Amino acid sequence: MLFRSTLVARPPVVAVLGHVDHGKTSILDRIRASSVASGEAGGITQRIGAYQVERQGQAITFIDTPGHAAFTAMRARGADVTDIAVLVVAADDGVMPQTEEAIQHIRSAGVPIVVALNKVDKEGLNVDRVLQQLAERGVVPESYGGDVPVVSTSAVTGQGIDTLLDTLLLVNEVILPTRANPSRAAVGTVIDSELERGRGPVATVLVQNGTLRIGDNVVVGRVYGKIRALVDDSGKRVKEAGPSKPVQITGLTEVATAGDVLQVMDTERAARALADQRTALERVRTAQPVRRITLADFAAVQGEVRTLTLVLKAEADGSLEALRGQISAIADPNVTIRIVGEGVGAVGEADVNLAAVSGAIVIGFNVRPDERAKAAAEEHGVDVRFYDVVYQATEDIEKSIRGMYEPTFIDVYQGRAEVRRVFQVDGRPAIAGCQVVDGKIARSARCRVLRGGKEVAAGKIGALKRFKDDVREVARGYECGISIDGFAEFAEGDILEAFVVEQQNL
Repeated sequence: MLFRSTLVARPPVVAVLGHVDHGKTSILDRIRASSVASGEAGGITQRIGAYQVERQGQAITFIDTPGHAAFTAMRARGADVTDIAVLVVAADDGVMPQTEEAIQHIRSAGVPIVVALNKVDKEGLNVDRVLQQLAERGVVPESYGGDVPVVSTSAVTGQGIDTLLDTLLLVNEVILPTRANPSRAAVGTVIDSELERGRGPVATVLVQNGTLRIGDNVVVGRVYGKIRALVDDSGKRVKEAGPSKPVQITGLTEVATAGDVLQVMDTERAARALADQRTALERVRTAQPVRRITLADFAAVQGEVRTLTLVLKAEADGSLEALRGQISAIADPNVTIRIVGEGVGAVGEADVNLAAVSGAIVIGFNVRPDERAKAAAEEHGVDVRFYDVVYQATEDIEKSIRGMYEPTFIDVYQGRAEVRRVFQVDGRPAIAGCQVVDGKIARSARCRVLRGGKEVAAGKIGALKRFKDDVREVARGYECGISIDGFAEFAEGDILEAFVVEQQNL
């Protein structure tokens, strides 16, 4: 147990988000060039993805992420590394679509916001218009009676950059004092990772608590290793890194995954054992269907105060307004409907990640998901539902709230395999040696056995093998071995048709 006296102040960790071309990168470059803690503006900052600056003797750590989508993707993996978010808004453009998305993602993270009103060096600006736009979206500036500091900046001239840094320190001191115990074993998060020639697996780690040292035995997600070198954001080799310090590390056995947590272990054996245990658990998890947050689940829980969280997407502003209005009009004394994100356009990966970290269901109106969004929904178990009539969406939500929702399920075809040979176990046919002739066969699917065009059996795939190895899926043209739970009477020439059961809108 940590006593209060062991906790000391640590530098705040800041993420900078905003609409493309509003000056996020320019502001970061200006901060980096003028205030890098080591006094060197070069180094490996661009590669390390995080760096520290100093202002009035105090350090601030900035995470240089590609944008709000990456910000939330890390959170979807359980990595809450940010203490404060800077929202960059161009004074000439005002609030734009990606600004609104960034606001939604920051809100979901639950961290304080500081607005950098950039490009104030331009002429003919209407600053009040931009502040009003922010206030309408719940980011109420202090000048409007709210609690969000707004700093006028210019990445071109450097105006307001020092004030922005001072404001971040003030927010950290007054609203959210950040503390850590540098005396304990280190805990951190991987910001980025790659395989580098001559150095092997290299990971950028933000130390969040404790102190990381050369020689420490560590486990990072399902990877382990022993720290061989620590390199700070200026490219200097260091012997240790304390709380809020970003460093590159070498010595891992494999490339780690961004968002994975680093822990220091007592011995290399203990680190390897924990990594192996996590690998085994991951295999079990990936072999089983992900538990989804669905309207049916919500309907099953009655008699208590609940919150239904939604992300809304539509093909146009008018449609989005209509959808929002109809959903907001739904009233129930025991249910609060909370819309954490909304926008115009196809459902994207960022929408799914936002839903994943918020426990939300995605409602799409006259739009469809892209392939990355589909993959993210499967990975995180997010229910993404689509409608082309508004009342169908509201009916489903109302039924779910009242416990009357009965989902419709359909079989979705995946692939087909032909039985070429039947292998026996204990003298009985048990495993079908097959060749996949169409689509793919996935380990998580169900399977029909067709003989002479008629279905003779159906069940869950019990095992899927390539040679002697268990595999997750087999593509068209490849051979495999298949067993089906509860059925063993395979015959040569049988067709095995794989399908998955998916929930369908009413």
